[in-house]
Amino acid sequence: MEKIGLIAGNRRLPIVFSDAAKKKNHYIVAVAIKGDTSRSLKKFVDKIYWLNLNEFNRLFEIFKSEGITKIVMAGQISPHRLFSKEVAKNEELQKLLSGIENKKADTIFGAIAGRLKEAGFELIDSTTFIKDLLPKKGTLTKREPGFEEWEDIYFGFGLAKEIAYLDIGQTVAVKDKAIVAVEALEGTDRLIRRAGEIAPRGFTVVKVSKPAQDMRFDIPVVGLNTLKNIIKAKANCLAIEAEKTIFIDKEASVALADKKNISIVVV
Repeated sequence: MEKIGLIAGNRRLPIVFSDAAKKKNHYIVAVAIKGDTSRSLKKFVDKIYWLNLNEFNRLFEIFKSEGITKIVMAGQISPHRLFSKEVAKNEELQKLLSGIENKKADTIFGAIAGRLKEAGFELIDSTTFIKDLLPKKGTLTKREPGFEEWEDIYFGFGLAKEIAYLDIGQTVAVKDKAIVAVEALEGTDRLIRRAGEIAPRGFTVVKVSKPAQDMRFDIPVVGLNTLKNIIKAKANCLAIEAEKTIFIDKEASVALADKKNISIVVV
């Protein structure tokens, strides 16, 4: 069994990845972040280490002691922790952050990837074992988008690509070809909730990958939680980019969308 190291962030992606990798006969050693990583992850990995964010330098020691050379990053760390005392007081993290030109997602993840490489590790494609979760083009729900929704999808898609290129975010909310909200550090769920406050009678959510998406990190992800937030915010449509967006719990999400007359399309 080949050992794979997992740097596990929040939400369900680390669990989904670990479950798929173990089914393909891999031994998973996870480094989980206290306060972010789900406690349920321990049921899906062979070994798990729990670290505080300010114990960043221990990550390298753990993977070396386990004889691991290949590592995957799955899930995110809550954005507000970037500005927390635990980061400010950690010499290793401060050295890493002070050595980069900005705090964009790609810049931070790229610096971490570089640090891993220097330590002798290879950061691999985070979709390696879950490529079946990257939907191809088509309408997933019973309801197709209407003409005006399609106009919003294509309008939003182009603008979402622009903000993704600038590494601001990967999601926009659109209504009547007006940009209602743009994603930044807060993440997709908060973007949806904010858009619902501005346009409470229906809008479209468009999520894309970066034009030069590094498949090792920060890949767009949607799932059942996304759909629940869309329902609460009274959005009518979700559009995601084909073969570049991880869709977790797709069957349950589509079933819920059909029940609420929401359209989900892959473009």
